[in-house]
Amino acid sequence: MKILVVGDYCPRNRVSKFINTRDFESVFGDVKQLLNVMDYSIVNLECPLVYDNTKPIIKKGPALKCNINGVDAIKWMGFSCVTLANNHFRDYGEEGVNATIDYLDKHSIDHVGGGRNITQASAVFYKDIKGKRIAIINCCEHEFNIATEEIAGSNPLNPLHQFYSIQEARNNADFILVIVHGGHEHFQLPSERMVETYRFFVDAGADAVINHHQHCYSGYEIYKEKPIFYGLGNFCFDRDGIRNSKWNEGIMVELDMSNNHVDFTIRPYYQCNDSPLIELLSKDSFDEHISQLNNIITHPEKLRQELKKYYSGNCSDYANIFEPIDNRYYYGAKRRGWLPSLISKDRIIAATNYICCESHRDKLEYWLLNKMEVR
Repeated sequence: MKILVVGDYCPRNRVSKFINTRDFESVFGDVKQLLNVMDYSIVNLECPLVYDNTKPIIKKGPALKCNINGVDAIKWMGFSCVTLANNHFRDYGEEGVNATIDYLDKHSIDHVGGGRNITQASAVFYKDIKGKRIAIINCCEHEFNIATEEIAGSNPLNPLHQFYSIQEARNNADFILVIVHGGHEHFQLPSERMVETYRFFVDAGADAVINHHQHCYSGYEIYKEKPIFYGLGNFCFDRDGIRNSKWNEGIMVELDMSNNHVDFTIRPYYQCNDSPLIELLSKDSFDEHISQLNNIITHPEKLRQELKKYYSGNCSDYANIFEPIDNRYYYGAKRRGWLPSLISKDRIIAATNYICCESHRDKLEYWLLNKMEVR
């Protein structure tokens, strides 16, 4: 039983021109041939299906979408299933979520990780393939996309909830695949929290764990004889002016779940590079770099040092949200050292307490969302 899992799909910019003329072959021809020899295949649909009059929600970051041609391309390639637990599934609110689910159901494309409420979004998905039953659990980190009992959206990452889902699946399936959407964007290593959490999923009974979201591939490890992949990269996600970079590199993971054991093959590719297509590469194309990433992941002190360097150079935006003045002139002057920060030490201490303490964070989140008028 061979299952192929790929990363983030959002047919935009140069790709959208081919999608809208339904020239799927030019972009995805090689992928279609690969999927033809798989028993099941899964792609992360990183955008909802949206019709012309639907408005985006209030959120930080871009609101992504596609039209029916974008979903039809998934069907044309031969993908069996889409994951919906990601930070863009709810970008166009209830209308986008419902339209996507309705269209997927109409065209017999399996889906997991998203729903009209949290009960649907968090449900374990089961599929019988070649005499074996596979369970798929899909969740994502918290942003502006999470389903509740009253709100449609994605299944949130909550290790306690995923533990019980894995226990349910253990009693009903032969293999359990956990797919998570999370991590630091544009950074090719997992956080220590991710390593701890994904290993916990294996301890709970998962046979394989796969992560995407970072817009670049990461390394992997074999933990208790089970594979954990910490990042697949973009599957198809064009971005203006980004060429020959880690944004354009990705890996597909082929899982072979035969003989009660999980083997895997990594299939590297370029996407939306000089041309807006997916170009499959030789199987050893990224081996040296992936081996370097694997070495860091499996040595806690090395990973800690790399994370420290990353955090040191990528936290200024987080500090800015607490500044009392919010305009580009102030931030420009502060970057040049012309003005001091207006955040007092007492405010930093209070903010640290509110963010790090789960109970305070609950109240802070409630207050912020009410200020945004989205509750």
